[in-house]
Amino acid sequence: MSISSLSAALRSAIAIGLISLNTIVHVLPLMAVALAKAVLRFARLRKHFDHWLVAIAENWIGVNSWMFDHLTSTRIEIEGLPEPQPNGHLLVICNHQSWVDIPLLQKVFNHRLPFLRFFIKSQLIWVPLLGQAWWAMDFPFMKRYTKEQLKRRPELVGRDIEATRKACEKYRHIPTSMMNFVEGTRFTPAKRSQQQSPHEHLLKPRSGGIAFVLEAMADSIDRIVDVTVAYPGWDARRPSLVDLCANRIREIRISIRTMEVPAWVRGLDYQGNPDDRRRFQDWVNQLWSEKDQRLDRLLDPLLDRAPG
Repeated sequence: MSISSLSAALRSAIAIGLISLNTIVHVLPLMAVALAKAVLRFARLRKHFDHWLVAIAENWIGVNSWMFDHLTSTRIEIEGLPEPQPNGHLLVICNHQSWVDIPLLQKVFNHRLPFLRFFIKSQLIWVPLLGQAWWAMDFPFMKRYTKEQLKRRPELVGRDIEATRKACEKYRHIPTSMMNFVEGTRFTPAKRSQQQSPHEHLLKPRSGGIAFVLEAMADSIDRIVDVTVAYPGWDARRPSLVDLCANRIREIRISIRTMEVPAWVRGLDYQGNPDDRRRFQDWVNQLWSEKDQRLDRLLDPLLDRAPG
């Protein structure tokens, strides 16, 4: 019996089992190297530890991507794929529609760009194995505070900014692609309506996150990689990881453009200068308007695209 003839339920069970096994196999040595790095605080050794950590994580992603290719028939069409650039520092921004976005971006950019790191909600550190893996890889854990919490405890103001600065400081010394889902949450039509977003396919962008990264790493960010992900045929809801494992996602379309960091952004003072903040927000809003137009094209069922 071939994989393609399996039922969706059985295919999902096999995929989830293999992904779990792959995670266990890679997280255990990842944790061992991370603990050694924490104990042996010698600069020369830390470079080797960082290299080993990335090598283990990239192999983990590589095996997951191999399963992506062999357990599903999902067609991925890509335009604008950048040339391999394994070193340096990049800012990767993307719209966010599904949990599928993360393994998809990891698959597309693994061994092509510096290792992807992204900001994670602090509660997710308790996710078995994955939380520990993210900790081992120095992913920044962010604790978000509500307006009510900040009102009761003013001393919390700016803590997320300080966490961003500390995380970015670590990445100055190792090749890194900082990943940011600018909308801050996954898109749904209900959220779009609640926000009264001016975009048809996107939520309103939150400029603060990428502003903090660019402020903290302005002199070391080489380029911005702007990614637009579309799931044609998923208008009523967005596909889940279970849909991916069950082979229900027929096609994914990705548009990528690589941009230079504008010169004026390198001197950005987002928090302290209202004019800088307003100019930066206008710039991000323009990027998002252009992204919405790209999504119009990517989601067109009549789109005739050559395989990318």
